[in-house]
Amino acid sequence: MKRILIGLIVAAVLAAGGWFGFNLYAQHRATAEIEAAFEQIRKQGGKASHGKIGFDLPSRTLTIEDIAVEPSEQSRMQIKLARVKATGLRQGNDAQFSADTIDVSDIEFSIDSAVGPSRMKANYKATQATIRDYAGAIRARALPASNAVTDLYRFGLEQFSSISASSIEVPTIAVTIVSKPDTARPERGDLGYSGLAMKNLRRGKVETTKVDRLAFTFKTAQPGKSDQLTGELSNLAMSDFDAAGMLIALDPDKANDDSYHPLYRQVSTGPYTVASGDVRLQVEGISIDDIGMQPSKFRMAEILAMLPQDPSVPPAPAQAREMMEKLAGFYEGLHVAKIEIGKTSITTPQGTGRINVVRYRDGDFAVEGVDTPSPQGQFKMERFALKSFSVVNLMRWAAGLTNPGQTPSPDQMLGLFRVLEGAEIKGVVSPYKNTRQLVTVDTISLDWGQLVGSIPSKGNLVVRMVTPTDPDSPAQELLTMAGVDKLAIDLDLGAAWTESSGVFALAPATIDLGNLARAKARLALANVPRGLFTTDPAQAMSQAEQIETGAIEFSLRDNGVVDLVVAQFSKMQNLSRDAARSTIVEMIRAQGEKIAASNLDARVAVDALASFVETSGQTLTIRLTPFGKLPVLQLMDVLENEPIIALAQFRIEASTGL
Repeated sequence: MKRILIGLIVAAVLAAGGWFGFNLYAQHRATAEIEAAFEQIRKQGGKASHGKIGFDLPSRTLTIEDIAVEPSEQSRMQIKLARVKATGLRQGNDAQFSADTIDVSDIEFSIDSAVGPSRMKANYKATQATIRDYAGAIRARALPASNAVTDLYRFGLEQFSSISASSIEVPTIAVTIVSKPDTARPERGDLGYSGLAMKNLRRGKVETTKVDRLAFTFKTAQPGKSDQLTGELSNLAMSDFDAAGMLIALDPDKANDDSYHPLYRQVSTGPYTVASGDVRLQVEGISIDDIGMQPSKFRMAEILAMLPQDPSVPPAPAQAREMMEKLAGFYEGLHVAKIEIGKTSITTPQGTGRINVVRYRDGDFAVEGVDTPSPQGQFKMERFALKSFSVVNLMRWAAGLTNPGQTPSPDQMLGLFRVLEGAEIKGVVSPYKNTRQLVTVDTISLDWGQLVGSIPSKGNLVVRMVTPTDPDSPAQELLTMAGVDKLAIDLDLGAAWTESSGVFALAPATIDLGNLARAKARLALANVPRGLFTTDPAQAMSQAEQIETGAIEFSLRDNGVVDLVVAQFSKMQNLSRDAARSTIVEMIRAQGEKIAASNLDARVAVDALASFVETSGQTLTIRLTPFGKLPVLQLMDVLENEPIIALAQFRIEASTGL
């Protein structure tokens, strides 16, 4: 029995010694792997050190304390970690490992990089970070030789794309950014993140990322003063991030990739506030959908390389033009399906302005629900919209105009038609000058299209508004003297050219002046050549020789304009209204006799006009039809010299009716 007991004790001692020996071996192997990783950094010219290393075999837990890394002198980067604890470690092969949980405490990361020609220092601090279900490489990739921010960003994305994790959580992050650190007046920004959480990271893709709160302060040094910008943003959320496209865009060897790569499915925020001095902006929320990019055009390195050495010195015109062209290409490579900015208020010493929503979708831009103070009173607008608006074309158009000392050519000015295809304003209520009266706009809409070169061959203008008459305007003197204090305008003007038929038609063309009159016109021109749409005056005149006059129709509905004219004539001639009306009719008939002497067809128009004045509330209609082919230039020449002979070229039909 004694021998058995001694044997058990010996076996236990041997087993314990074997266990502890294996545990020591496992810790030694872990230490060797860590030392190898640190030595790799040293061989690349960097500095790397660590404190105590511990390994617990039953829980497969590795701890490393006091890590300090400076990857290389060129990178100007420092990384400090007070403690790293990895639980549930497993090594898949010689290059990969995984862990159930990695806890990192007291993280500090600083970098001194180049943003274009300027230096920038950034420092990041986090008290705690937790990574769950991690899988990645044992050793980090080699750092780039350059410390340019694009190269470092690409390096970070490459490292990020080599790992997987079910989540990363960082309770707080403090960021300090100093730009122009080597100048007498550096600029500084402080940012604080809280509640950062990333879910389901898989080789460069992240299902969701959220930040509960972001607060920031930026201080800029301006000549003679310092400005400060502060702000706070809540509930930042990003879904379906994919780093693949950005990696391609930052890789010089793949810069010609012309395909589309998604970047985010959606980025959204909750309330956002920013303030500077006595100006404060508040936004209820922002949402951006389907963000993607085209690497061949989204060339971030080229844009940063063009940043001026000294921002206070304006660039030369050629440099400004090149910068605009580069920016246009950059924006062309960025695709956004939809942007929506929620309720917004802007507070200034003059008052608070509000916007209900700002939207951008498929090129259509709209601002809705504007309510803002102005020097004359409160201004309100239901909607302002730009149709098929292109930021890219706007930049390229603006770049083409940056030639100091040279007046832009007509073709350059007309390039604005390529920036958008129309604009619309609805529901405006605005103070009229310094009076208590208001201008109200139901609709102002302008559309164009079918560009021939830079000139539209199709357009439409709609205006529906009410405006007070201006007693100081000579053009409105007749109205104000008659006591008309408001003018209702309803205008619908359309024109289009059809290349297949060569017809240019002005239709519809109507204007309704409320309680005064309503006019309609129709005009058709035949044999209009494509070459007419040019900014070359000589070419336009040459092409215009082919154009032929078509039918012309005009109608005027009297809603009070005849009585207005009669009343004013009565006042001027000191006659009764009936006598004034009779006198006007006699004058029309007398003038008509002179015209009819050389053109009998004109008599019908004169009689219709006289009848129109005799009885209020009628509609006068006149139709002119050419007897044969009538070149427009010939007609214009005759109209200028012999208007009566010009009328003889048409069959004239006229009528009146209630």
